[in-house]
Amino acid sequence: MKLCDILVHLDASPRARIRLDLAVALARQHRAHLTALHVIDVALPVMAMGDGGGAVIAELMEQMRQTALKAGAQLQAAFQEAIRREGIMGEWRQVEGSAAELVALHGRYADLLVLGQDDPESDHAGLLEAVLFDSGRPVLAIPFAGTFPQIGRRVLVGWNASREASRAVHDALPLLAKAESACVFLANPKRGLGAHGEEPGADIARHLARHGLKVEVAKAVADDVADSALLLNHASDMGADLLVMGAYGHSRLREFILGGVTRSLLREMTVPVLLSH
Repeated sequence: MKLCDILVHLDASPRARIRLDLAVALARQHRAHLTALHVIDVALPVMAMGDGGGAVIAELMEQMRQTALKAGAQLQAAFQEAIRREGIMGEWRQVEGSAAELVALHGRYADLLVLGQDDPESDHAGLLEAVLFDSGRPVLAIPFAGTFPQIGRRVLVGWNASREASRAVHDALPLLAKAESACVFLANPKRGLGAHGEEPGADIARHLARHGLKVEVAKAVADDVADSALLLNHASDMGADLLVMGAYGHSRLREFILGGVTRSLLREMTVPVLLSH
């Protein structure tokens, strides 16, 4: 499979330019078409309703909309300059409505979605998670700290033999094919049928080898350390610039209540993460 269509979500946050640069680099590397999506999502402000309250709210919302339109014009100019400079095909889209719904909707027609890690201080916290569940497409999440001019040279695959992990590996094949090195990592692997097999990691390594990919297999056993911490520690040790993993092997509600690898990674990611559900 090739990456032919990439969609990047651009909002008014300072991190939007980081995502744009990364998405442009990916589109250039894979000779893919790049779509930039800007959503004007003006949320109803919460305030006391007094005399003339409705008119005040309407005026405030229109001010917010005009601010968003101005930000969109600046982003559009930056996007068009970037694709012109890099010589790639691209399309600018600007729509109004719910960001979560519209990013998921437009994302269904792309091979890969590039979004920012949810910032708990932002107005749209939870966007990444909603799009991951509703788009049906792999999401490349970019941390809200750090710069990432290029990704995919050193790839770490978090493998737990689940349906979601298998989906993520296959969604990542176009990126793995261009990697200089790749490692399949198993945190606290379990042996046996329905788990990681008699030799944990061997089956997925053989499968990737048949795709012409050479991967290493690494394991870590530490019952007192969270799987997410083991994964991020290994990513740091190998200098990974991309992490691939399945998302939400259990239900979203269960992970919200009990925690889990996906939720921990969404909070603590230090490198871009390709997630599939």
